[in-house]
Amino acid sequence: MKKLLLSVAALLPLLVSISASAAPCLPVEALIARDAQYEEALRVGDLPFLQALLADDYVWVHSLGSQVETRPSLLARLAKPVIYKSRTTSDVHAHVQGDTVVLRGVSTTEQWNADGQTSRSNRYQFMRTYVNVAGQCKLLSVQTMNLK
Repeated sequence: MKKLLLSVAALLPLLVSISASAAPCLPVEALIARDAQYEEALRVGDLPFLQALLADDYVWVHSLGSQVETRPSLLARLAKPVIYKSRTTSDVHAHVQGDTVVLRGVSTTEQWNADGQTSRSNRYQFMRTYVNVAGQCKLLSVQTMNLK
């Protein structure tokens, strides 16, 4: 009996470490708030925030696969002037599996027209995958579909 208890006691730190590593990188509510910060960072071109948030192998598949952006290409695009009036999300749902969380919802963007006075609005269904990378919550992938 003592050997069994010693064996279980020896495995306990390993089991705790495995279960801790299988937890989402942030509680769902905090992750949804972080995702709203991602939308705002896209709107204003907040490169430091995005550099910290995006996983090294981040990929964004745009509507109908018409464009695929990687971390470097997104950061390069956002280094230019940003033309969004607003970016907001709604109807956000979280799907948690181990240390991975997929958020899905609707993103509404208002983009300035060339005249700088008027804007146009678009709505997109999105799926964003967040993963735990060395104890940090990273955005790994995004897929969007235009809702017309």
